[in-house]
Amino acid sequence: RLQTEVRSLRETLADKFSARNFVFASPPMEAVSRLMAKASQSDANVLITGETGTGKDLVARSIHFASRRAKAPFLAVNIPSLPESLIESELFGAEKGAYTGAGERKIGKFEAAGGGTLLLDEIGDLPVHLQVKLLRFLQDREFSRLGASAVLRSDVRVLAATNRDLERAVAEGAFRADLFYRLDVIRIALPPLRERKEDIPPLIDHFLRKYAVREKKEIRGLSAEALELLVGHAYPGNVRELENAV
Repeated sequence: RLQTEVRSLRETLADKFSARNFVFASPPMEAVSRLMAKASQSDANVLITGETGTGKDLVARSIHFASRRAKAPFLAVNIPSLPESLIESELFGAEKGAYTGAGERKIGKFEAAGGGTLLLDEIGDLPVHLQVKLLRFLQDREFSRLGASAVLRSDVRVLAATNRDLERAVAEGAFRADLFYRLDVIRIALPPLRERKEDIPPLIDHFLRKYAVREKKEIRGLSAEALELLVGHAYPGNVRELENAV
């Protein structure tokens, strides 16, 4: 029963993050879609850039579920959401007693995502001293748990996402140039919604159908006035703002 349940959940996730749910009508997003398809057939590192709310997480998950790693774990770490003192143990793990409160061995995300994909979200906020450790992993696929000397290996594909200008951060000394070039093998730059207005009507239709089912409501569409208002908005919050509006 557990095997059947896991298989069903995996199929549900794969369907949720399939290309069918990547809704667009604009030429810039057509180019993004083609690049995603190429990235899914590769094991190269991917750097996904774009403003908050443009769909970087969806792109990362879609690449994973279209790749040969689809049946292995997909894990994501939002770096700014973690206290700086815990980022290293969250990523690389820690031995018992490695820091105050470490009552047992902690398995890090690089180890837990073995065979699969790890998304490092908002990579531009990674502290400089941990950038060195990440660089080592990307070069040799080796790492050590905090408080341990043993060297571990893990077969993990790394995707990184950021809303920051990493090239400027490199120039300012806030981000290591060698790490940037390791991550920037395949670049997928997501344009803001205000620059691809033709994507708004199909996205509205997609979200209407999605939430009509969830809320158990029969909604056939929008009035012309509502559509005009939604298409005319600037969307500083991008697709996420549009989804919440719908």
